[in-house]
Amino acid sequence: MTDSSHYVAKAVEEQYADKPAATRRQFVKGALASAGGLGLLGLPGVASASHTKNTTAEILTVATTAEVLATIINTVGSERGLGGDAVTQRNVRAAAREELIHYKVLRSLGGSPATKKIWIPDAVFASRTNFLNTLQVGDQIFVNAYLLATGSFAHAGLAKLAMSAAEFMGVEGVHRALARQSLGLLGNDRVFMKEAQKETAPGAPNIGQPGFDDITVAVTQLQAAGIGFGAKGDSPGRFYYFDQVSKRTPTDPDLNTFSIEVLEG
Repeated sequence: MTDSSHYVAKAVEEQYADKPAATRRQFVKGALASAGGLGLLGLPGVASASHTKNTTAEILTVATTAEVLATIINTVGSERGLGGDAVTQRNVRAAAREELIHYKVLRSLGGSPATKKIWIPDAVFASRTNFLNTLQVGDQIFVNAYLLATGSFAHAGLAKLAMSAAEFMGVEGVHRALARQSLGLLGNDRVFMKEAQKETAPGAPNIGQPGFDDITVAVTQLQAAGIGFGAKGDSPGRFYYFDQVSKRTPTDPDLNTFSIEVLEG
């Protein structure tokens, strides 16, 4: 059985785990026939496209640490009124709570942050434009990271983790879009979410910066922007402590969909 066939068969077996073995074999046979008929199993990279060099533990650590950073930046930015107008302020406040909830879910899935002590450059909070551009770039890094995580977890057969990463990625894409819209740029600009391609979005401050297929590059790109994880960054700034800031993280009464369905199944 090819790698591609193996993953199709495994997915079907999991889907119908409650059925008798003979019934499952029939479903697998039918699924493989359908996929083969469509030419899906012969497409280059079907089996390997979602594979990365990172371990599940590495991805969870980076993702959990990134949510520590995102919770802090959105909380502090909202406290300083850097959204500016009422609508943007409300979106930033909602994003702060969403990032905190993502952090808690990742912790429940086995993620542990590398640090909860984050160095953030003063320039991030120096102006509304700086703040929103930080969100625009940072949320794209998160989109890239969660796309990578989705593929890696799926490749490893970790359906619950893959679904969680996909759901987080969608929210980070919304955050990026709202930051761009508040900057007067086209927020709804992506035909597909960007992973390893170079940044080409008009108005993005990091045009030309490539994406990544190694989760550790997310950390490198954030550090290049002056962020420090447990240590001082290269730009003037100060340390922020998640355990202190998260106690002040705002929320919004209209937030909804507080659970990930696949985790409850």
